[in-house]
Amino acid sequence: MMSAQTRLLVKGGKVVNADRSFEGDVFIENGVIVQVGKNLSIPGGTKVIDASGKLVMPGGIDTHTHMQLPFMGTHAIDDFYTGTKAAVAGGTTMIIDFVLDQKGVSLLEAYDKWRGWADPKVCCDYSFHVAVTWWSKQVADEMAELVKNRGINSFKMFMAYKDVFMLDDEDLYDVYKKCKEIGALAMMHAENGDVIAHEQKRMLDLGITGPEGHSMCRPEPVEAEATNRAIMIANTVNCPMYIVHVMSKSAANVIVQARKKGNVVFGEPIAASLGTDGSNYHHKCWRHAAGHVMGPPLRPDPTTPGYLMDLLANGDLDCTGTDNCTFNANQKALGKDNFAKIPNGVNGVEDRMSVIWEKGVHSGKMDENRFVEVTSATAAKIFNIYPQKGLIAPGSDADLIIWDPSATRTISAKTHHQAVDFNIFEGMTCHGVNVCTISRGKVVFEEGKFTVSAGDGKFVPRKPYSNYVYNRIKKRQETFDPKKVERDPYTGPVIQLGGANTEQTPDKGRNMHHTSSINVSGQHVNSPMSRNGNVTSTKVLAPPGGRSQIQF
Repeated sequence: MMSAQTRLLVKGGKVVNADRSFEGDVFIENGVIVQVGKNLSIPGGTKVIDASGKLVMPGGIDTHTHMQLPFMGTHAIDDFYTGTKAAVAGGTTMIIDFVLDQKGVSLLEAYDKWRGWADPKVCCDYSFHVAVTWWSKQVADEMAELVKNRGINSFKMFMAYKDVFMLDDEDLYDVYKKCKEIGALAMMHAENGDVIAHEQKRMLDLGITGPEGHSMCRPEPVEAEATNRAIMIANTVNCPMYIVHVMSKSAANVIVQARKKGNVVFGEPIAASLGTDGSNYHHKCWRHAAGHVMGPPLRPDPTTPGYLMDLLANGDLDCTGTDNCTFNANQKALGKDNFAKIPNGVNGVEDRMSVIWEKGVHSGKMDENRFVEVTSATAAKIFNIYPQKGLIAPGSDADLIIWDPSATRTISAKTHHQAVDFNIFEGMTCHGVNVCTISRGKVVFEEGKFTVSAGDGKFVPRKPYSNYVYNRIKKRQETFDPKKVERDPYTGPVIQLGGANTEQTPDKGRNMHHTSSINVSGQHVNSPMSRNGNVTSTKVLAPPGGRSQIQF
């Protein structure tokens, strides 16, 4: 007989999906949801979990994490074990991390390296985006291989981190074309890296070395300009665009306006931008200020989190991640005398669900169904794993959480499960608490206790051409390519360049005039005769390396 370890019945709760909520039970077998409803026929040997008075929702999908990332001379302190263990405590049952290596490194080799780090450690399911930090035919071929045989359907590029990860516009254009060709989603870290590099130097020259300098050299327009440029270039080649970690009102507004024009673009605010602000960079405690350093930075305008939550609630922004990339105090201290050397990154993978519930649902800005949309369902659709993930229905993966909307908890580094020694949401009281997490049909967290081991999670491959993303792209392509104008060919005279004489006949054939001009070395080639017989000069200029000529 099948043991109770492979059969679960979540009974008496309110099932919440993105489209509707209803009272019902959920029967799980072999890691898959088998039945949903009331009065289910359940076999013996089934473990029953009482969810009375609570909400049963799809487990969260964090679209943006960086576990154990090597960065700025050190590596993120939360690895694939501690990071995903903390994730399941908070109600997240899948992360999408980033393969992010240095320029010149093979994408396939980097992918294998990250798989080697993650597979033995993960406590929940995961997948990867792959970063493109350099461009060549090799990279293009490896992108195609990753999509075809390695389960990757999204690639991230950087407009920031000059000389480290940053690509110029010409390379971005080519990467976007390749993404579209292979059915992948282009993702962008949108900041103007050239401006940041100059402004970092200016701040340091002014003697501004503390964490506040990080924010000062990366103001909102730096993010907004790059966001607009990324969307414009992608739209030029009809490639879908996903803007990661939307941090400012102005960048969000760029996305909103682009969507109104029909651009296929998605916006991802993160727990940090929804839950706190950049006033922390001016805190008198260096450790506190440095603990909030991330790129793009949190914004000093305290109304920014509420503004971004409004856009998220009403559908102008799409889904949520965390950019979880954590560094302890002694790691942040690498930049104690120079803000440009502070490792960029903050926490969030454990607290994202609580922060969004508190700032979104508890505040009255969104309902429970929109909460499911922005924490799991839309991400699953964008990254082509729906309805496998992001839905409670027969046939879907048994990744779900039991949420107590009446419970509260106070976030603190003293009690969180992450390895990092700091929490940017310190002291925030959240209404709504995850009390039980089920991953792959197994209870992995319940009543504050873990029943999960390293390696219990699995890699989730993702196919290209997500319908949610590419249906519009394919339709747009039907009318996207410009059409030439059909006309009769020109058969008249053509001026000869390079020294050949020509003759022009003025109106009505009177007074044929010899013409000459001056070539770029100053010699007379043709010069028109005026009507009184005097010679007039026409100076012909060509731009360096070009043959186009300007007359004046």
